Amino acid sequence: YGSNGVHIGPSEIIGVGVAVLVLVVTFGSLLAAGMSLLPALLGVAVGLAGLFALTPAVSISSTAVTLALMLGLAVGIDYILFILTRHRQQLARGTDPRESIALANGTAGSAVVFAGSTVIIALAALSVIGIPFLTVMGLGAAGAVLVAVLAAITLLPALAGFAGTRLTPKPGSKEARRATDPDGSAGRTTLGARWVRTVVAKPLLTVLAVAGILLALALPAADLRLALPDNASAPVTSTERKAYDTVGDKFGPGFNGPLLVLTETDKGSGARAGAQAAQKLRDLKGVEAVLPPVPTRDAAQTVIQVIPETGPDSARTDRLVRDIRAAAPDIRESTGATVAVTGTTAVNIDVSTRLSDSLLPFMAIVVGLSLILLTVVFRSLVVPLKAAFGFLLSVAASLGLVVALFQWGWLADTLGLAHTGPVVSFLPIILIGVLFGLAMDYEVFLVSGMREEWVHTGVARGSVIDGARHSVRVVTAAALIMFTVFAGFFPLDDALIKPIAFALAVGVAIDAFAVRLTLVPAVLALAGRHAWWLPAWLDRVLPDLDVEGTRLQKAPQVRHKEPERVS
Repeated sequence: YGSNGVHIGPSEIIGVGVAVLVLVVTFGSLLAAGMSLLPALLGVAVGLAGLFALTPAVSISSTAVTLALMLGLAVGIDYILFILTRHRQQLARGTDPRESIALANGTAGSAVVFAGSTVIIALAALSVIGIPFLTVMGLGAAGAVLVAVLAAITLLPALAGFAGTRLTPKPGSKEARRATDPDGSAGRTTLGARWVRTVVAKPLLTVLAVAGILLALALPAADLRLALPDNASAPVTSTERKAYDTVGDKFGPGFNGPLLVLTETDKGSGARAGAQAAQKLRDLKGVEAVLPPVPTRDAAQTVIQVIPETGPDSARTDRLVRDIRAAAPDIRESTGATVAVTGTTAVNIDVSTRLSDSLLPFMAIVVGLSLILLTVVFRSLVVPLKAAFGFLLSVAASLGLVVALFQWGWLADTLGLAHTGPVVSFLPIILIGVLFGLAMDYEVFLVSGMREEWVHTGVARGSVIDGARHSVRVVTAAALIMFTVFAGFFPLDDALIKPIAFALAVGVAIDAFAVRLTLVPAVLALAGRHAWWLPAWLDRVLPDLDVEGTRLQKAPQVRHKEPERVS
């Protein structure tokens, strides 16, 4: 454990080790794998150093630091993978190293900036909710992603400049053959091309099968309950958990989360009004005990402890808090005292309620943003609608698996969960924000190649297969890296990080393999020529972002000679 309680253990190291292995297999080069990992690690180090530097001025929890570490490392490796893959493909085709890294930065690097910006915006939006610790968590993670993006588009080109031609794939290697035979004319069929051909062979069956499976996985999400974890979620061997269990066994679960009720009267005796209010509170359903009112320094105020029958994370305790607040007008009318409920349990319930209320508006903003951005990028109506539908399926299926494991307790013993209960209240918003950025990145990387083939050939189904030929391999590697990095944080005994790590790991896997690599080609093949249709009036109105830098690839490479010196 570090000074802020950040844990780096064997599971995280194994996760990074698996990421290195994936990079070596993807690139076929230790140098290229090291070039991918070094800027990502340096970016994470800079991001965490900046976060630690703020600790004298801002209270930063260990969860915020761990989340920043997890996201910074995962997106850092992925973003560098996209740029470096493009650079090595161009080197294999004989492009000058300096021109190649500049072109890769202008094409794949632009897509990285686009994807990273979406993640940053979504994470920074946590500050709008108005909960201080969530604001710090969101801005800290957004800062780590920002540093990862900057490392990818600045440090990587500099390191590539030092490496020069040494990053060029060896002649005759698989990497070189894939780069120099972009259309597969030599008869070599990649695994990615075979998978896409299988998917688009019967596109309607593929769409129905994938959508049906994801909807089935999403069914548990209908029972989603949100709450902040308490000491019941602490490690079994910790003193907090032992004390929590002992109090619950000996006195009752409600004693672990008493409610504090403040009574205040404008006239008369505060003690008498408090006693009358306490009597009213005893009559409410779900109350185990009401302790005698305790006067404060103000004679008009008293504090009453209300012990619920159930624990802090129970739905019945939540209902009791609502019942007390609903009964406040009647209590004021009969006793003359105003009633306000507070305490850790009530505060956690209020935070969870606010997050629950903001979930649908946040989702609407994210989906609306994706529709606008993808319409501008791909000049199509089907592509953004399909992307938004697939994104919603990914989020719903991920939340369904989270509910089944962490709330219902399916496979809890197998995976070593010491406690099941409501899902961490801010998990859905973090999942939506991070998964949105990654989904847009994979979407741009895959569909841009398909659109380019469509523009060149005009063959709808063929453009889907040929356009995905190389992208499938890179997206697969990126998703595997993301999955292993996130999964590496799952074994932590942290009630906040464990479900977030699980949700992000399964979310990335579902979105990359089920949605982007399977559902997307099938839908585009099913739509045919209509997949690339956009009304003429809308095409004229929309700006041209050129996220993938296609104009750079079409622009002639002009070398400027230095003027001769006149003696």
